[in-house]
Amino acid sequence: MRAAFLKSVAALAVLAIPIAASAADLSVKARPAPPPPLPPPFNWTGFYIGGNIGGAWAHGNNVTDSRFGLNFDNGNNNGVFIGGGQVGANLQLSNIVLGVEGDFDWAANNSNTGNGVFVPGVGTVRVSANDRWITTLAARFGVAYDHWLFYVKAGGGWLGNSGFTVTNVTTGTSITGSTNNTDTVWLGGGGIEWAFTNNWSAKVEYDFLGLLSSQSFTVPAASPLLAGDTFSAAKGNIQTVKFGINYKFGMYGI
Repeated sequence: MRAAFLKSVAALAVLAIPIAASAADLSVKARPAPPPPLPPPFNWTGFYIGGNIGGAWAHGNNVTDSRFGLNFDNGNNNGVFIGGGQVGANLQLSNIVLGVEGDFDWAANNSNTGNGVFVPGVGTVRVSANDRWITTLAARFGVAYDHWLFYVKAGGGWLGNSGFTVTNVTTGTSITGSTNNTDTVWLGGGGIEWAFTNNWSAKVEYDFLGLLSSQSFTVPAASPLLAGDTFSAAKGNIQTVKFGINYKFGMYGI
């Protein structure tokens, strides 16, 4: 009987060896690595600085003179090149983006506007105002969809006017008077901005600037062309389209 008991114990020991080995194998298996954490969602919050280029179109100036009462605005909407820069800041709350932005743009000389108006006894006369720079300060309100921002803006600004140019196209006589006026404008516009990295973004923007004051120029008494005549440009508007690029300092950036 003792021999039978020993045989049973030996058999159980033989059966236990594979089970123990399997348990040991299970204990040394490595657990799968957890998935890497997701990157934080893009956020528009932060300060930014950038540059822009584009075009500007003046319209509705209605340039008239005091002597003949003629309208020298031929209805042309001549465009000029503009270029400059902007600085601003954004604060994103959920998908709403609030911001403020200031910009400054130089404008190419736009003194050559149209064919002019025939003045009896004088010839064909062409008159234009030379707007040389635009600066604005505006609030922005936008809706963000990840790396895309759709926004509107409203504010005011100033338009630098360096003078009037009066040209007698018939004789070739021309005079430019320096006024160095700074005209006040109101601003409304909007645009689309796309962040192609966490720091860099590109935008396209349209702005409408309405002049709040008129411009005037009196030809000096010693001028060989229309001496003493006063030319006035009524309140008009300027429309701009700009392409810009910004670098953002702030959340999830430097």
